[in-house]
Amino acid sequence: MKRLEKESFVLRVKDEIKSASTVIAVNRSFGITVDQINELRSNMRKTNANLKVIKNTLAKIAIKDSHLEPLGFLLEGPTALAYSSSDPIGMAKTLVDFAKSNEKLTILGGVMDGKFIKSDTITSLASLPSMDELRSKLVGILTAAATKVVRTIKEPSARVTRVIAART
Repeated sequence: MKRLEKESFVLRVKDEIKSASTVIAVNRSFGITVDQINELRSNMRKTNANLKVIKNTLAKIAIKDSHLEPLGFLLEGPTALAYSSSDPIGMAKTLVDFAKSNEKLTILGGVMDGKFIKSDTITSLASLPSMDELRSKLVGILTAAATKVVRTIKEPSARVTRVIAART
């Protein structure tokens, strides 16, 4: 790349990851195939996340003077940045699942809401339910509560009816 191309690339990456609430650095060892990276990218897109393979020097320039600066020391060797602004749990699940099935990908650490998080924190984050699961549980709880209220209101009249039916 020429210097102007690098500058525009860094600006584009900076704009993309600036709005991300969570950015995770992963080490992609030599031997991981392009097909495997493309499969990971496809899985990441399903959770509204992205994976960017970028040179470390360009990544360090892109995160300089931002809330992502703690990632700088992780950018050694063949790394990639995964980022999401909407579903950090889904992104973490995708990365952890891929890392379990492919030992050539290692989760190094990340930044979540401006705070550095270690790889074991990301692994435990992946064990949490996703936003869709939480929403469905919440709807179930609200529906169950409404059903209980209706049953409670209806019960006294049903008791009276049973007493009258038993008397006749």
